[in-house]
Amino acid sequence: MSTSSQSPSAEYVVIGAGLAGSSTAWRLAQRGYEVALLERKVPAAADASSHGSARIFRYAYPDQFYTDLVVRARTAWNELEEASGSQLIAPHGSVDYGPLRNPRHLAEILANSGVEHELLSAAEARNRFNGINFDTEVLWHPGAGVLDSERSVQAMVAQAKIHGAKIETQWPVASVEATANGYKLTSSDGRTYLASKIIVTAGGWLPELLGNLPLPSGFLRSIPTMDIYQENAYHFPYRDQDPEARLAWPTYIHKDPAFKSYGLPGGRDASFRGQKVAEYMAGHRMDTASQQNGQIDPANRERVIEYVKKYLPGLEPTPYAETTCIFSATPTEDFIMDEADGITILSPCSGHGAKFGPLLGELAADLATGARETPELFRLASHAKAMA
Repeated sequence: MSTSSQSPSAEYVVIGAGLAGSSTAWRLAQRGYEVALLERKVPAAADASSHGSARIFRYAYPDQFYTDLVVRARTAWNELEEASGSQLIAPHGSVDYGPLRNPRHLAEILANSGVEHELLSAAEARNRFNGINFDTEVLWHPGAGVLDSERSVQAMVAQAKIHGAKIETQWPVASVEATANGYKLTSSDGRTYLASKIIVTAGGWLPELLGNLPLPSGFLRSIPTMDIYQENAYHFPYRDQDPEARLAWPTYIHKDPAFKSYGLPGGRDASFRGQKVAEYMAGHRMDTASQQNGQIDPANRERVIEYVKKYLPGLEPTPYAETTCIFSATPTEDFIMDEADGITILSPCSGHGAKFGPLLGELAADLATGARETPELFRLASHAKAMA
């Protein structure tokens, strides 16, 4: 994109350097496009959805579409791990159980996708994973694990740079306006950047940015209201600190009518010595991520401690570390990926989007460049139909 202006410019500008944004910048640059990645702080910022070292990578979904998408994502992760020379997903396997999880149905879907799995009785599962009190039949699939979110972002940013992308940190986008040749982005301190096309991957900050984007009114109205949560997560130490015993702990998803929980072996930022446990979508609800305060909800802490005492006897029921994180979701929990007038909106929703990291950029690059259609489920028309 040529211009006589003093403002820097790029053919494609990506807003937000979390997993989705860094992936998109990498994939566009990899295809030979001129790309700039603008990040309000630093990639995988501590107050955003892609920070930290522990996210669940799993195949089990009650929807065949998403399980098949994870299979595609695993290939993309393999590519990123090879390119970066580092392991980004640590193998731990995963167990799914609880009255609302329907392990037998999940097993059928994994079978259809060719994903290795095993259906266990509660007694068999307790014998194999004696730190967990299982209350139903259990789906076990060994291909799951724990992905290092922060290092994954750093790896994709590095690949983007290798392929020629510009990385601009401390660049909070305040507004975007249309120009004769594309768009002018303005930061909160008045700096500007020019772009032919824009991809917005702002995570929990998307709701407040939408009103400052020059999008058609009909397109804006069709974007579903997002639920933004400040989630609470706690690290509980393993009773058995033997290294082999610690490595044997799986990730888990447990859905009971009274309590929906997920957990995974903690990563680098929790010294690998405990299980990260959280209650699903139980945090402080906000309109936008900028409203977060980083404070743990004491009532939630007590609920999770009581859950650990009842269902996770292999853990000491006193957390040794705790944190908050931003969780965003659409009403259907499906991703948003759509485009109008050269502006692509990508919101993979941090509740379950991390595992698709390096694939998200492929899908967004396809849509932004017109190379391929994006999955229909992610288009705004599908969201509107689901909510009608």
